[in-house]
Amino acid sequence: MPNNKYDCLKLENQVCFPLYAAAREVVRRYTPYLNELDLTYTQYVTMMVMWEHKSLTVKAAGELLHLDSGTLTPLFKKLEDKGLVTRARSQTDERNLIVSVTEAGEALKDRALDIPRQLAGCVRMSREESVQLYNLLYKLLDSLS
Repeated sequence: MPNNKYDCLKLENQVCFPLYAAAREVVRRYTPYLNELDLTYTQYVTMMVMWEHKSLTVKAAGELLHLDSGTLTPLFKKLEDKGLVTRARSQTDERNLIVSVTEAGEALKDRALDIPRQLAGCVRMSREESVQLYNLLYKLLDSLS
């Protein structure tokens, strides 16, 4: 409980700071593995969505990734330039842009297969703690949406 009116401004009293610092550290740990795939972290999580769904609208991808179209448009363009996805207007509604994983994008999936296990080895948490953290983070995301 804060002792004075400025205690709320102490870094140690901020939930956002360890969340921010942990997110930065996790992304830093991913970097060497993702460099081998020529992907950034954001491109990697986007490819994870593409591997799961094969084809979807930019809007649907944005909802799954919690990213806006201003972020996704250049992201998908870079992935398309790498030959990992294609972008095309929907035949039924030209306002929708459909993104689909390519054969090369699908082949990259095998090269990425071991990354989650490698990263799990960097985190000193029990399975139960990891599940609890996962659930709490999604609860936070849902409350902010």
